[in-house]
This record gives sequence, structure tokens and C-alpha cells, in this order.
Amino acid sequence: MKPNGLIFPDKASLYITAIEDGDYKNEKINFWDSVYGFDMSVMKNISIVEPLVDIVEKEAIISNVVSILDIDILTCTKEDLDFNANFNLTFERDDYCHALVAYFECQFSQIHKPIKFSTGPHAHPTHWKQTVFYMGDELVVKKGETIEGNISCVKNNKNCRDLDINISYNFDGLSSSACREQIYKLR
Repeated sequence: MKPNGLIFPDKASLYITAIEDGDYKNEKINFWDSVYGFDMSVMKNISIVEPLVDIVEKEAIISNVVSILDIDILTCTKEDLDFNANFNLTFERDDYCHALVAYFECQFSQIHKPIKFSTGPHAHPTHWKQTVFYMGDELVVKKGETIEGNISCVKNNKNCRDLDINISYNFDGLSSSACREQIYKLR
């Protein structure tokens, strides 16, 4: 790029939130517990490590949203895209928590009238959709309770287009608790 050149979009942020999604999790993940009477739960363990890229309805969101990565696209390096971030989500209603969801927003901040767009559940759907990380636990959550966690994301050693994502979380609520680390493979 020429000195003082511009790139569009020039800023990006990655966000995480929690959702209730029991119907879909039962249909696609828990289905493997009894397939026409056969225990195929080994497939459940395989299916849960692949994040689901799909549209999440905004009504499914049960917590606040927090930023886990902010990138200046003009100055970032490929090493900046491997990241590790802590998060703390507060539940906004009494419900069940089945998954964490990630999405991104981009900004065009170097133009006359800056604009941004979001791929989040609250925005008009895009082909990027959202990324759903189903949890091994089904948490019973109360409004005001929090889940603390950490997410790390690195390029896979064998295929740089694949991502290895590690999410750990700790929840100690009135009706349930969990402390877990889960590894996901985004292909």
C-alpha cells in the first residue's frame, strides 16, 4: 500500500454474549443421545466442538454484550489476529443459558461521514451470521448473575484457514454452577 493509503473497512470489533437456545441444541446436539433408540452420544461429543454459524434471533440473547477484540485493520498484523480475552457477562433475565455467541462489527471511520455495520443478532441479517458455541452445561441463570470466562483464538497449525478456539467459563449461580474449559474447531 502507498504511504498514507486507506483501507476499508478500517476498524473491527468482536463481541460475545450468551443465549437461550434449548430447542436447537436438543434438535442438533442432544439428538445423538438416542438415535432411534441407539446411543450415539459419541457423535454428540464431536458435534459440540464445531461452532455453529447461523442466524441467532435477538430474543434469544439473555446477557449483556462485551467486546473481546478491537482491531485497527490499517495497522494490525496477522499475529494480532491470534488473541486471548477475558469476559464477564451479566444475565438480564431468569432463563437457561445454552451457548455463547460471537459476532463482529466493522467501521469505515476514514470517510467524510463515518459508517459502521454489525453482524449481531440485533442487526439486519448478513451472510456472515453469528458463531454459536454450545456449552457442555445447561445453566439455570437468574437476572443479575454473572458468568466469567476467557476466550482464546489461534490459527490451526495444519490449516491456517481453520481456527482453534478455547473457551473457559466459571458460573456460580443460585440454581446451578459450572466450571469448564471447552475446545472448539472452526473449519
